[in-house]
Amino acid sequence: MADRRSENPHAIFIPYPLQGHLIPSVQLAIKLASKGFTITFINTQSIHHAITKSSQEDVFAEARRSGLDIRYATVSDGLPLGFDRSLNHDQYMECLFHVFSAHVDEVVGNLVKSDPSISCLIADSFYVWPSMISNKYKLVNISFWTEPALILSLYHHLDLLKNNGHYDPLDKFEDVIDYIPGITSIKPRDLMSYLQAADTNTVVHRIIHKALFEATKKADFVVCNTIQELESHTIATFNHTQPFYAIGPIFPDDFTQELVPTSLWSETDCTTWLNGRPPKSVLYVSFGSYAHTTKHELAEIAHGLVRSGVSFVWVLRPDIVSSSDSDHDALPFGFEDQVKDQGLIVPWCNQKTILSHRSIGGFLTHCGWNSILESIWCGVPLICYPLLTDQFTNRKLVVDDWKIGMNLCDESLQVGREEVSKKVKDLMIGEKSNEVTRNGIKKVQKTLQDALGTNGSSQANFKRFINEVKNRVYKVKPVKLTQQESSRSSYGLNH
Repeated sequence: MADRRSENPHAIFIPYPLQGHLIPSVQLAIKLASKGFTITFINTQSIHHAITKSSQEDVFAEARRSGLDIRYATVSDGLPLGFDRSLNHDQYMECLFHVFSAHVDEVVGNLVKSDPSISCLIADSFYVWPSMISNKYKLVNISFWTEPALILSLYHHLDLLKNNGHYDPLDKFEDVIDYIPGITSIKPRDLMSYLQAADTNTVVHRIIHKALFEATKKADFVVCNTIQELESHTIATFNHTQPFYAIGPIFPDDFTQELVPTSLWSETDCTTWLNGRPPKSVLYVSFGSYAHTTKHELAEIAHGLVRSGVSFVWVLRPDIVSSSDSDHDALPFGFEDQVKDQGLIVPWCNQKTILSHRSIGGFLTHCGWNSILESIWCGVPLICYPLLTDQFTNRKLVVDDWKIGMNLCDESLQVGREEVSKKVKDLMIGEKSNEVTRNGIKKVQKTLQDALGTNGSSQANFKRFINEVKNRVYKVKPVKLTQQESSRSSYGLNH
């Protein structure tokens, strides 16, 4: 068997099966492979099917043609391909919580048996099983956190939140939370939606407790898609407990370059339409790949856009309307004809291409972390309309801390067409736009650019991470499975 000291690490990489997690995971895999790592990337079969519409095509073929050693495999998440995971969220999460680990165990066991060079497991932090599987197969356990460090810190301190009446249940709505290490202060309304929930007995809460409150603390390394300078105080507290590396934003060298397809829907090319608009005149509107909203709220936004008179590109994916609405037609009758000269409505697009276009002057967003980082990179200020989970906490960073955007709804939290119109005009053509752009977005944009520069913090942290992983790998002896262990691997973690 070859001495691992003469090799670069070989890591199995398993992203969380949601597009917002998949995108930075693919880019991190490419980034590691470009530094000599061998990566075996494992998508769920449902994600693979959505991307390729074929169970055979290797989505990393183009990356390998560029010289990267990235291998590809798929694994069942335990549900049929035709099952609607978006509209049956809780059933899907139950399956990821209880069943998925058995399928992962089987795949990882077979890979390790066939290739003893495998030394690392990189898994999304939302998974509950990485410490069990990495221990079983003697792999270095690397947790990939795709959101801000602030949010992971809040999840890590659920016990403090509970003891102080700010979680399970949230009784104190007016108190400022100022007792979490590394977090100066945060209001209860800015906590993630799951921490504000009245019912904390759901499957998502069980995942949060098992994965984020317990499992991530056992990882050998945590890699985070954030920037040292933007969250230095919070990051410093992690480094007291385990190796933590802020290496974001995790983008390709060419921002719009896509070596690997990650879109779950067909993309509409909006370039021709955008080319006919003046610089900074178009508002981009998108609520991401997963969150739902109601038909009433979409109607208010639609009417508000019309009243603003601002040109817009609006991405409305087919399942955007929440399942509680019996009528799934997202927009008011005749709306698309009404705005045909003002706006372009598409089911999906390449967001990086849109944001980097010269005509885009603002982004009405759900505050997904990828969207925020991409918007900052392109110098595009934001209007924030968070819908669920981390998006409420991300909104705090954007509006309150970094001052690079504004709230769509201020006090009432109810979407109204008059307020939508006012906020859009304020951002795109009002004095508020100049204030946000001059004092906020350009400064934070430069912070991101500097972090990825030759001597930037993210580059330095990434190099340090690679060196420390290599040092750890060389101390870990390969595991050789017996026939009996291999045969048990398909069900061992689920009992």
